[in-house]
Amino acid sequence: MKKIMILGAGLMQKPAILAAKNLGYESVVVDANPNAVAVPLADRFEPVDLKDRDSLLKLAQSLGSELAGIFTAGTDFSASVAYVAEKLGLPSHSFQSCLNASDKVRMRGCFERASVPCPKFREITKSQIEELDAKAKSGEIEFPKVVKPCDNMGGRGCRLVRDKNEFLPAVTDSVNNSRTSRAIFEDYMEGAEFSIDSIVYNGTLTITGFADRHIFYPPYFIEMGHSLPTKVDSKIKNELIATFALGIKALGLTCGVAKADIKYTKNGPMIGEIAARLSGGYMSGWTFPYSSGMNLTEEAMKIAVGKEPDYVIANRRALPWAPHDSVKGAEQPFEIYEMKSNLVSAERAWISIPGKVKEIYGYDDVKMIYGVRDVLPRAKVGDKVDFPRNNVEKCGNIIAVALNHDSAYRAAEDAVSSITLRLEPNNPDTDKFLSGVVDDDECGFPPSAFTLSPSVNVSFFVDIPADAKTSLLIPEVLQPLADSLKDWNHCTLRKTLEKFDKICPTHKKLDGTKFWSSILRAGIQGVLYVADSE
Repeated sequence: MKKIMILGAGLMQKPAILAAKNLGYESVVVDANPNAVAVPLADRFEPVDLKDRDSLLKLAQSLGSELAGIFTAGTDFSASVAYVAEKLGLPSHSFQSCLNASDKVRMRGCFERASVPCPKFREITKSQIEELDAKAKSGEIEFPKVVKPCDNMGGRGCRLVRDKNEFLPAVTDSVNNSRTSRAIFEDYMEGAEFSIDSIVYNGTLTITGFADRHIFYPPYFIEMGHSLPTKVDSKIKNELIATFALGIKALGLTCGVAKADIKYTKNGPMIGEIAARLSGGYMSGWTFPYSSGMNLTEEAMKIAVGKEPDYVIANRRALPWAPHDSVKGAEQPFEIYEMKSNLVSAERAWISIPGKVKEIYGYDDVKMIYGVRDVLPRAKVGDKVDFPRNNVEKCGNIIAVALNHDSAYRAAEDAVSSITLRLEPNNPDTDKFLSGVVDDDECGFPPSAFTLSPSVNVSFFVDIPADAKTSLLIPEVLQPLADSLKDWNHCTLRKTLEKFDKICPTHKKLDGTKFWSSILRAGIQGVLYVADSE
């Protein structure tokens, strides 16, 4: 049996391992972590660091003529794939083009030289931080800016820098999250954000997923979900695709896949980044296949083993070349196509306040919600959790599918609102959060679950009698908001109280000020914590 080498054995690589089996290949799965979640699915597992290109090459060479291709999805190691593929004459983007797509400084340089819209930027190394901090404090640097590691994913070390006081801690954290101790410091792009997956093959570009991204909680960029197909109108969509195509050409990507994070600003499309891999975050392996009926990973893998992506070619439809005025004179680099989605997929995340998980409720309720396809927990009982500062620190994800956007959104958000993480009592991290204390360089973060007018004084709220149903005791000033205010997990104030009544039908008398302050600050987790800590 021919073999395909797959880099990565995490959950995001599960679709690739299954795709190899479906296509009739033996999977040789490589990861530095022998305990990665998808290791048991592999036909053969090899513990190799994905950064160690020469060891990967040696492993590939040992497979001899049985090796049909090398592949990854949802990792930052497309350059490792291309390095091995180029050495062995296997189908792939070139190694240099994947280096361009893996390093944000190289990427921005390619875009600038090709006049592809992207933010102005500069590279920052560890040795430059102190000098630049002095310039920030003297007013020589204008804000806001965005800082991100040159070579990481998942939003680690990525944040908005709003003023000079945030510069030093933000840039230091970003550099520390870089494998090469470098960060990119760039202008902030304000506008709606989108994710695009695509197949680049034989001079054509086929869009295989175009999603709206739902980003929250400055100064960080936390993706609380994505939805596809996009709700943006076709004119803006075609302009974004045209800019994406020019970015792919600028990087030199020609044979495989490409994904973009891209914004539509007041000046038109601007590229955040383009990677030479399929997207993570459940888009390429879950939401797009549900939406389109096509196994995207299999089609991409066909290219990696030298076959034609025949399903794509037979079912795609042509798109017009309709660029924004900012790139109007640019020559069309590819024939442009897209795969159609007939259903709507909505992915939504649930998150937690800081603490340690004691119990989890709601998974059985979620399974009863019509339209929910997947419940994908990350945090489990005993885990330490935090309000996320990157996309790896979320507690889990729901994927729902429906015939229209409203139904898919509602199913996913109802599911998220049904899940509750109860935290262990008497935890200093939870106490700090409930007190409202925030660090000087994170003004306004983490936010409160429910935000009220400053005129509402919770110090006048009455105590909760022992064993009383709290949902029947909503203060008059909060009653008009009980069904409209929602927390981070799409839970209304009324539903929060109903959850508390169900989980804690018996409880001690609760201090009114502490109870209502905690619910406004931290939702259901806050009031459970207060009840448990009394």
